[in-house]
Amino acid sequence: MSRLFGSVRARATLAATLVVAVALVAAGTAVLLSLRSNLLGEAGTQAERSAREVATELAVGTPYADLSLDVDDRPVQVVDDDGVLVAASEDLERISGTGIDAVKPQPADSPGGQDDDADDDDDSGESLEPGEIGGRITVSDGSATVDGDTEDYRFAAVPVKTDDRGTLTVYAGAPLSAEHGAVNTALTVMLIGFPLLLAVVAWVTWLVTRRALRPVEGIRREMAAITASEDLARRVPVPGTHDEVARLATTTNETLAALESSVERQRGFVADASHELRSPIASLRTQLEVAAAHPELLDLDGAVADTVRLQRLAADLLLLARLDAGERPAEARVDLAALAREAAEGRTAVRVRGAEGPVSVAGSRGQLGRVLANLLDNAQRHARSSVEVTVRRDGDAVVAAVADDGDGVPAADRERIFERFVRLDAARSRDDGGAGLGLAIARDVAVRHGGTLTVHDAPAGGALFELRLPGDRAGAARDV
Repeated sequence: MSRLFGSVRARATLAATLVVAVALVAAGTAVLLSLRSNLLGEAGTQAERSAREVATELAVGTPYADLSLDVDDRPVQVVDDDGVLVAASEDLERISGTGIDAVKPQPADSPGGQDDDADDDDDSGESLEPGEIGGRITVSDGSATVDGDTEDYRFAAVPVKTDDRGTLTVYAGAPLSAEHGAVNTALTVMLIGFPLLLAVVAWVTWLVTRRALRPVEGIRREMAAITASEDLARRVPVPGTHDEVARLATTTNETLAALESSVERQRGFVADASHELRSPIASLRTQLEVAAAHPELLDLDGAVADTVRLQRLAADLLLLARLDAGERPAEARVDLAALAREAAEGRTAVRVRGAEGPVSVAGSRGQLGRVLANLLDNAQRHARSSVEVTVRRDGDAVVAAVADDGDGVPAADRERIFERFVRLDAARSRDDGGAGLGLAIARDVAVRHGGTLTVHDAPAGGALFELRLPGDRAGAARDV
């Protein structure tokens, strides 16, 4: 069963068919009940009409023998106050449902069925005048056999007050065969038509869902082909329907484009990292091989420098890997002014200005310290004589600016320098010790802290790197 309804098309067809089936059953039941109620009401009206016709004849003094009791072969009974049948249809053989089972009238002892001082109240509680027909009608269901034919009837009881025979009750019936026939016919039509209609609904739903899901199947096949071929340059087909499926295909293509870009970036990163690691490792190996053969030629300072460079590069690569993995910075309170003074401590020609008190931001102390250290390393590498660090508040933000008096950064390269493993030809060479990761790391950390890192022209003519972070409002309130 789970495999039978394992597709969206099958489940949609089943759901639509069940909903329509429930609606049809509810509607059919309501129609049958309404039809039966209307037909019963019509039968009651016909029975009342027949009873009133006989009651009218009794009201004007028509003898029992001359009453119109055999019209349309409908059963009629006339009963007096004592419950005695005084008149009935000639062909009536059996009757039930009126409370009077007798079918043969009993002869009266006198023209009047009761004394003149008889009670004027009939069974219905109405007070009638002689010649008056009661307005309260009692309706009941039963059966009768007339001239050998037995049917179900709806009976209406109409009281009438006569001058000489007291209060009489006329029972007249209307057959329910039409009601039964109509209800049975409607039920038969429903039993035949409903399955056919449900089959049509299921078939149409199956076709519509197949047509609607055809683009989804195309997207699935293309995604399977992309997975098998590992060709992220391929894209899934986008239908021209401008609906949810089309938006799904568009989003899938955007995801594939982002994945392709990420994979290409990762491949480039691995290639660049391998290239960067090759140089210090090769240099260190050469020095160790020379030292093994000629210990007196060991360049210990150079070996240490290459090891330090290799260590820094490995640390940068590990940090970038953690950032790419989505590592979120800690939500600690960090005094950016104190952090700037710590980063500048021990560096020559670096001056820190700005706020004397705490300037708090929320984030990782280690990562923000790494940003300031990288900016200072970059500034010292390009400065002619001095580097200046300024920490200040700017509204709700905290700004840390690092300026040097070097040659600055050309406007065309002010975004490119934040790319990984990028070295500007005029800026520095590989021998300067940089791998082109410092500014990329600084930008990534700034963005993950909800801030920005941009470069502008410094007042002294060099480069001005501006780190802008959201201020720690709670910390600022405590600082005040």
